[in-house]
Amino acid sequence: MAILSLLLSPWVMAVAIIVCNIWVGLSAKHGQKYAAVDAAHRKHGKVVRIGFNHVSIADERALNVVYGHGNGFLKDHYYEAFVARTPGMFNVRDRAEHTRKRKIISHAFSPRSVAAFEPLMAENLQRWTSQLDRIAASQPQRNEKRFARYNAMPWFSYLAFDIIGDLAFGSPFGMVNKGKDETETQLVTGGPISYTPAVDVLNRRGEVSSTLGLLPALRPWARYLPDPFFTKGVAAVENLTGIAVAAVSSRLDAAEKGMVDSRNDILSRLLQAKDANGRSMERDELIAEALTQLIAGSDTISNTACGIFYWILHGERSAPGTIVPRLQEELDQEIEPEAKIASYSQVKDLPFLRRCIDEAMRLHSTSAIGLPRLVADHSPGVDFDGFHFPPGTVLSVPSYTIHHMRDIWGDDVEEFKPDRWLTLTTRQKTAFNPFSYGPRACVGQNVAIMELQLIIGTLFHRYEFALYQPIMESHEGFSKKPKECHAGLRLRERS
Repeated sequence: MAILSLLLSPWVMAVAIIVCNIWVGLSAKHGQKYAAVDAAHRKHGKVVRIGFNHVSIADERALNVVYGHGNGFLKDHYYEAFVARTPGMFNVRDRAEHTRKRKIISHAFSPRSVAAFEPLMAENLQRWTSQLDRIAASQPQRNEKRFARYNAMPWFSYLAFDIIGDLAFGSPFGMVNKGKDETETQLVTGGPISYTPAVDVLNRRGEVSSTLGLLPALRPWARYLPDPFFTKGVAAVENLTGIAVAAVSSRLDAAEKGMVDSRNDILSRLLQAKDANGRSMERDELIAEALTQLIAGSDTISNTACGIFYWILHGERSAPGTIVPRLQEELDQEIEPEAKIASYSQVKDLPFLRRCIDEAMRLHSTSAIGLPRLVADHSPGVDFDGFHFPPGTVLSVPSYTIHHMRDIWGDDVEEFKPDRWLTLTTRQKTAFNPFSYGPRACVGQNVAIMELQLIIGTLFHRYEFALYQPIMESHEGFSKKPKECHAGLRLRERS
């Protein structure tokens, strides 16, 4: 009995989890968890134990089993590492509370609401193209036929942050105009305003939270560990929350003073929304949801837009004349030559543009990790392909791996081929999973696609590019981020 008590003690359990999770936790710390899990599947097969009680299933059929409606699974304790003050829709684990939050927030992403977001996106795109025009014009007069060299990745981040600032907080962060990663933060409500590099903070937050989610015993001690990865990461979590505190406080303070809020943005809809019992969101809950929108609307959009940009140019580099001319011809048929930016009505139904976006999202899976789900205690467990997973098992399906499986996508799996989307197989349709699946899928995916169509459509209609980046290397926090993307830029010459 004494031995059994020892084996069941919290300390022994914590040590066991650390020992079993150390390899995947270190992979997360180094920003390469998606690659480590993918390598494990390539070596050991479709069903691989990757942690203490965590099994990864690299099979598209498992998406419905693990993430589908009505399975009773919960988000794993991993998500608790992403909670700042109070859980938001992204990291809340209670199913009933998630349902309540999603019903409130889904109204902010209704088709009517999404349509109202376009003018705000357009204003930021106008500022962004003005900056890109400036970069394009930076070549000396004698080199007017040459490209101006720049790193595209930061500029995608500046645009994405400014758009989500406008949509979720009431005004852009001003990164595009500054050409700089900087925004206001407020660590406590009513406290002093300071400035922080939001892109860098968001990256650090994703890295440390993902690592501590896999090594939960370290969470209480993270701020005291000698490794600056943890101390700076904890500070990043606080600073990122402070960005949401500053933005939400200014809107709430204005509302409390009786100032009329006439904006059509996400925060105004959350301020007005009520749950089924007529209850509004309280300040901390609003901050949590604003933080969720900040992360989802900036990090994922910037990473994905840069990935699409790279893969379109890489596809053209690999097979000259097969990608960019087709895309520009399609865009030119809908967008007038003098237009500075595209409108949504012009790009939303362009088939080749959408195929390029989908193919690039397959190759660059911004949401690359297997999102962990816990088989609930009250369930009988779940069976898959001859395996039985009892209650308490953590299951996940790694998006990066199923997007790169040769037996699903064919021998050309690593090639950028938009036309594969003309003849998708059933397996390929099932495997494509850029926004997750089921009741916890991304609520803002329609906004994301709209934003990506506007960004990519505007870029390739207005500019010509040269790709200087040999390969696109990525670093993963919660999402997978291109490290850099060096390209040449110039205004298109039109006959």
